[in-house]
Amino acid sequence: MFSKILIANRGEIAARIIRTCQRFNIKTAAVFSEADQDAPYVQQADESYLIGKPRVNESYLNVEKIIKAAKESGAEAIHPGYGLLSENAAFAERVKQEGLTFIGPSAEVIAEMGDKIAARNVMKAAGVPVVPGTMEAVENVTEAKNIAEEIGYPVMVKAAAGGGGIGMQSVSSNEELAKAFESNQKRAKTFFGDGKMFIEKQIINPRHIEIQVLADHHGHALHLFERECSIQRRHQKVIEEAPSPFLSEETRKKMGDSALQAVQTLGYTNAGTIEFLVDENENFYFLEMNTRLQVEHPVTEEITGIDLVEQQLRVAAGEALSFSQNDLVINGHAIEARIYAEDSNTFYPSPGQLTKLSLPEDPGLRHELAVHSNSFVSPFYDPMIAKLIVHGESREAAVQKLTAALHQYEIEGIKSNITMLKRIVTNEHYLQGHTTTSFIQDYYLPAISKS
Repeated sequence: MFSKILIANRGEIAARIIRTCQRFNIKTAAVFSEADQDAPYVQQADESYLIGKPRVNESYLNVEKIIKAAKESGAEAIHPGYGLLSENAAFAERVKQEGLTFIGPSAEVIAEMGDKIAARNVMKAAGVPVVPGTMEAVENVTEAKNIAEEIGYPVMVKAAAGGGGIGMQSVSSNEELAKAFESNQKRAKTFFGDGKMFIEKQIINPRHIEIQVLADHHGHALHLFERECSIQRRHQKVIEEAPSPFLSEETRKKMGDSALQAVQTLGYTNAGTIEFLVDENENFYFLEMNTRLQVEHPVTEEITGIDLVEQQLRVAAGEALSFSQNDLVINGHAIEARIYAEDSNTFYPSPGQLTKLSLPEDPGLRHELAVHSNSFVSPFYDPMIAKLIVHGESREAAVQKLTAALHQYEIEGIKSNITMLKRIVTNEHYLQGHTTTSFIQDYYLPAISKS
């Protein structure tokens, strides 16, 4: 293991990484912007470095300042967390060039999986099912229309370099396609510096189910089962659970085997996630690979007893995985709810002074926090302020714990999505496990429009 690492991230994930490091007496160096100087993780780290002004391009995306902080701190490795620079291949390569260890996969694999078109081709070659669609970039609207007509509407227009729901849109006609192609291409150029687009057949009423994988540098690879992440707003996850209430044991095994096929084909190392769309008949199709730790990783930790951050550190330090696939079993059920500073009706962010944050403390609850009472929730970053994770012997028990905890959660001074979360987890369709990616559009939004 390392003696000191630098965390190139902020908020709850920085605090999460620090907690595991403290368990193993690994010193931590944090970086922070002017907007985060009073954030909890800054005080929790052994040392902290101011790296710039609030905007991410002046701080958390400033590679030179992060490398400088790592050098000054004497850190041996850099953990990128999720988001920000976590899937930036150039950053991973730069860390290596500086003689530091990047806690994640190789720069080459990050680059390959970061290009959605390249990823589709790799997965198809590995024998992993992919959604019907283009295997290379679509040059213009005319070509896009021809492809869409060939595979049949509805289709998804997607940015090859996209992520977080940016640069993707469902369309059902040539007219919609023309508008969507051009507007999303512009967005992709703005957000990712890459306007390459591709077209996929839209899977109707799918579930979003992902497989957590781990692989070391000694040829060992395994999966830690699946996470159901279908409850989403604007293509971003809101509630995740493990295991999926939908999958049969047969499909669970098939998906796990496919994920390991992908890992072995790539020569992947460290933690990663293979994301799939699953239709109503349990046919599954590769969606994308996230070459990093996921926001929702705690639910996997809760059902397996495996600390994924610990495993990331051990693998990056050159250790072999100390357990095998046969050692892993699913223990109970876990659910994570993301607590956002946003309006429950419009989903608009609600930055400002958090005057009160009171958390339920019942057994079986876990809190991952980015803030505390009297924190200022900045408009410069993602509005997620906390994650509430529950574990129960069954899905029913976990849902009951989550519902009770959400009713005890107190947030004052800013708006939050607590009301939305309470509505979702008490909805009869959610209780029955009917959680497709259109859940919020089908059940939540119609319900609030009537209230």
